[in-house]
Amino acid sequence: MSQPQPVPPSWKDLGKSSSDLLGRDYPFHAIGLEIKTKTPSNVAFRVAGTRDGKNGHIAGDLEAKYTDSKYGTVLTNTWTTTNVLRSQLEVENQLAKGLKLEAHSSLNPEKGINSGLFNLTFKQPGYHARAALDLFHGSNITSDFVLARNGILLGAETNYNVNDGTITRYATALGYSAPDYAVTVHGLSNMRLFSASYYHRVNADVEAGAKAVYNSAASSNGMNLEVGTKVYLDKAAFVKAKIASTGILGLSYTQTLRPGVKAAFGVAIDTQKLNDPTIGGSPHRVGAQFTFEN
Repeated sequence: MSQPQPVPPSWKDLGKSSSDLLGRDYPFHAIGLEIKTKTPSNVAFRVAGTRDGKNGHIAGDLEAKYTDSKYGTVLTNTWTTTNVLRSQLEVENQLAKGLKLEAHSSLNPEKGINSGLFNLTFKQPGYHARAALDLFHGSNITSDFVLARNGILLGAETNYNVNDGTITRYATALGYSAPDYAVTVHGLSNMRLFSASYYHRVNADVEAGAKAVYNSAASSNGMNLEVGTKVYLDKAAFVKAKIASTGILGLSYTQTLRPGVKAAFGVAIDTQKLNDPTIGGSPHRVGAQFTFEN
C-alpha cells in the first residue's frame, strides 16, 4: 500500500532551501531596521527601512496585516516611501479545501500608475498548482504546477498570450527532496538558462549548499557557481559564509540578543581586489540588519 504523499512546494519554492542558505542573512548591501508587532485583535504591523550603503538612499514601508482565521482571510496593506499603496487579499480553504484565492493591487496616486493581479492556488497531497492573471494587462496568463511522488518533484511553468494564442515563456524543473538534503534542476527562459542547486543538513549545527547557473545564450562567462555553509554557534547565534566563482566572498553573523531582538552583520569582499581598501562601496560592501519583534 502506497504511503500518503505530502503537499509539494510551489513552483517558486523549488530549491528554496539552497536559495535561502545562499541568499538570506547577508545584509551587506545596506543598513536596515525592521520592527514587528501584533495587537490582540490579530492585526500585525511591520515597519521597515533601509539605507543603501552605496548611494545613501533611504527606502521604507509601513505594513498592516489583518488575519481572520475563522474565515481563512488575510488582508495586507502597505504604504511605501515612494508613495505606492499596495493591498493584498487572501482567502483560503473557503470554496474548497486546498483552494486559495489572492487579489493584489498597487497604486501610485502621484503618477497615476496602477496594477492588479489575481492568483489562484490549488494544492492537494502530491500536487500544487497556481495560475495568475494581470487584471490590467489580461492578455497573459501565467500558470505552473508541481507533482510529487516519494520525494521526487516534477514542475513546469508557462506564460500564455491569449491574444496571440501562443506560449511566450516556459520552464521545467526536476528535483528530489529528503529530510536532510534536496537537489533541484531548473530549465528556465525557454530552456536557455539552466540551474542546479543542492542543499544538505549535515547535522543539527551545520548546513551546506551550492548552486550552479549556466546561461547558454551568454557569449562568455556563461557559468556561475556559488557554494555556502551555515554553522550554529549556539541556540541564539549562527555564522554563514559563501563564495562565488566571480570571486565574491560573503560572510555574516546573526545574533539573537534577547527574545524578539535580533542583529545581523554582513560583509562582501571581492577576493580579486584585496589590495583595494574601499569599504562601503566598490568593490567591498558591509551592512547590518536589526529586527525588533513583539
